[in-house]
Amino acid sequence: MTDLTNLTIADARDLLKKGDITSRELTEAHVAAVDAADALNAYVAKTPELAMEMADKADAKIAAGEQKGMTGIPVGIKDLFATKGVHTQACSHILDGFKPEYESTVTQNLWDDGAVMLGKLNMDEFAMGSSNETSFYGPVKNPWRAKGSDKDYVPGGSSGGSVASVAGYCAMGATASDTGGSIRQPAAFTGTFGIKPTYGRCSRYGMVAFASSLDQAGTITRTVRDGAIMLESISGFDKKDSTSVDMPVPNFEAALTGDIRGMKIGIPQEYHLAGMPAEIEALWHQGIEWMKAAGAEVVDINLPHTKYALPTYYIVAPAEASSNLARYDGVRYGLREMVEGGNLVDMYEATRAAGFGDEVKRRIMIGTYVLSAGYYDAYYLKAQKVRQLISHDFNQAFEQVDAILTPTAPSAAFAFGEKSDDPIAMYLNDVFTVPASLAGIPGSSVAAGTDANGLPLGLQVLGRPWDEETVLKVSGVIEEAAGFTAKPEIWWR
Repeated sequence: MTDLTNLTIADARDLLKKGDITSRELTEAHVAAVDAADALNAYVAKTPELAMEMADKADAKIAAGEQKGMTGIPVGIKDLFATKGVHTQACSHILDGFKPEYESTVTQNLWDDGAVMLGKLNMDEFAMGSSNETSFYGPVKNPWRAKGSDKDYVPGGSSGGSVASVAGYCAMGATASDTGGSIRQPAAFTGTFGIKPTYGRCSRYGMVAFASSLDQAGTITRTVRDGAIMLESISGFDKKDSTSVDMPVPNFEAALTGDIRGMKIGIPQEYHLAGMPAEIEALWHQGIEWMKAAGAEVVDINLPHTKYALPTYYIVAPAEASSNLARYDGVRYGLREMVEGGNLVDMYEATRAAGFGDEVKRRIMIGTYVLSAGYYDAYYLKAQKVRQLISHDFNQAFEQVDAILTPTAPSAAFAFGEKSDDPIAMYLNDVFTVPASLAGIPGSSVAAGTDANGLPLGLQVLGRPWDEETVLKVSGVIEEAAGFTAKPEIWWR
């Protein structure tokens, strides 16, 4: 039999149903793979005993004829999803030792479907980063390396542990979150498939908050079909989340018909950036040709406020972060730094100074500034108005087209330290993903090729609100046309 860690979720589901394998066997193989992949630093907490217990329960479900799409499937959980009794720290020092007494809705949905938890995955601290270099637990290493090189590359962020675990064959799928591109950009850097659903499709209950009007749960998998299966499992209305929308969850896998004949695919002219690598531009053109060959009509569109998306995001997101992170003060849980002879304010200051990393402090400071008296109207209020204009651009575009095709990121993965000293250069990594996050629309990244160094490149598909089915359908056509079969050379075992 093939190495069980190489199976897709869809293939494993079918083998489990036929009785050719058991969840225990599948989980044992992945627990071993997790231990063998320590060099990637993808996991910050392993749960092998819990995984085997969940696998046995999944096998019982399958035997009873109660199998669902994710039953018996071993997955990793990004460290910002609360898992009852298990390490949940958003990879921040300030949440040291925190083990919640409740479960996030996204993970509970997975467990209700019979999925198996392998452990908690590394991430940028509080999801603030584009390279997974800001984690208190150290950076995650991309399983991919340039041809002929032993240099380590970033996996993208903030869901770096999620993509590294899936690309590194030590999880069949992983939960992730996207605030400004933290599912799609790392998926592009690692040759995986990532999908961010419409804001409100998945509950935010039990997710450690970064920017509440932007944060949205999603998935990382190795194929589009796997993404559809896992997304259906985590989606659904939740009365515990006031932003959760009460509407039916479609059978996302059924949308993968491969037929996009007659569909109109928009190509936004504003995404042609000066200085963008020729390889990214060429891949985009190749994607356009794939759309035409599949029978779709390609339409040039305009999203005129795109150039304002990054500055808008880096006002709105830090503003919300400064408010959300005010709750971490050393009083009720997590880290507490006491100052000898100090008062309560001294404890707050010492705890927050020691507990937050540099990037988190930077964003808190920016957010506090734009919300302060005298600057609220000039920055935050204006950013909210521009956000509405960006959303309106997409609404107008979707009156003409069914989906939009763009590059996912302006480059392939870069080496550690290459951009970490330049926050502006790091923020520019999100230039293609941030607009969709501000508008709250669904988007995906599909592995579509490699650069001259053999590193993966992705194409982004954006869709109308609540139309993840079209996003998945178009993504599946790209996946089929690209025939992306490249794999990283396994150096980490």
